Amino acid sequence: MTQERLLTDVTGTAAGHAASPKPPKPPAASDASKASKASKASKASAAPRPPRRAVIRRVLRSLRGFVRAQPLGATALLLISIFVLAALAAPVVAPYDPIEQFRRDILEPPSARYLLGTDDLGRDVLSRAIYGARTSLLIGVLTTGISLVAGTAIGVVSGYFGRGLDLVIQRVADAVQAIPGIVLLLFIAVILGPSVRNTIIALTVVITPSFNRIARAETLRVRQEPYVEAARATGAHAVRILTRHILPNMLASVFTLGSLIFAGVIIAESALSFLGIGAPPPTPSWGLMLSEGVRYVERAPWLIIVPAIALSIAVFSFNLLGDALRDHLDPRLQRPVAQAARLWWGRRVISRLAPSLAKGAERIESSDAPAAGTGRGSATTESTR
Repeated sequence: MTQERLLTDVTGTAAGHAASPKPPKPPAASDASKASKASKASKASAAPRPPRRAVIRRVLRSLRGFVRAQPLGATALLLISIFVLAALAAPVVAPYDPIEQFRRDILEPPSARYLLGTDDLGRDVLSRAIYGARTSLLIGVLTTGISLVAGTAIGVVSGYFGRGLDLVIQRVADAVQAIPGIVLLLFIAVILGPSVRNTIIALTVVITPSFNRIARAETLRVRQEPYVEAARATGAHAVRILTRHILPNMLASVFTLGSLIFAGVIIAESALSFLGIGAPPPTPSWGLMLSEGVRYVERAPWLIIVPAIALSIAVFSFNLLGDALRDHLDPRLQRPVAQAARLWWGRRVISRLAPSLAKGAERIESSDAPAAGTGRGSATTESTR
């Protein structure tokens, strides 16, 4: 009996151990990392994405408003876009290589094979004009961009901090601007030598003080505004004040000046290339084409007409775009226009050439009308008294 009881106890305990559930194993480190990654991914997916479409719509809406308000500026922007597209797609658009020489077709007049003729070395004039746009626009974009960034940064720092730093920076700018621009440009270009890089360096040195002046003047104006004083009173750092409050309120003036200076850069580059100290041959450039075509002006006038027309249209377009941007972005120009619009001929001319200024003049007149009415009313009441 005792042996049977022992056997039943042993079997019962074994069955109990077998029936009892095993304790759960702790999760591995890989499982924990996977769970954390999954939670982070879910949070990232749940976070709102930046409204890129809204930004694109806002840009397109502002561009549409500029086109409607400034028809001449829109025309200039269209011409500039054509020049830019032609420069970017020059290998596709140009019928020939700009350096390729056709010795049997020297000084050929415009024909079906050569749409704008050939030069004294048998090179296609149309291809060289298209590639010349690439050279001129490249120098203009790099020179204007570098000068804009450097001059704006120097002017903002000088105007905001002032004191000794402002004195030193402005005296150096005065010394640079005291020398005639063309003389300084020729001096730097002759020392550095003819190349596209040296042309950009020379133009940047001459143009940067102009951006410095306008940036400093705008900084001196904006830093006195109440919102800048409030930001300074709350303990905002100087970098935050400059980047969040001062720079956004002066970009309109800086970009307007940049569009106007861009045309001057193209003219200066063409002048340097014409004198032989700009883009070296055989690099296609409008100024170099003019310099090479002067000797054959009577025999082959197309050598001068083609680059001259291209240069004139490009400069005119950038000047027109700069004027349109200034009229569109500067509200201080609205009141003189309102005074000119009161004339019988002024309203027609302004409404045709600059509709945005005409609308601003109408708003000013409507705002001045109640004030004039109140003044008349007070005068009549005083007279009755």
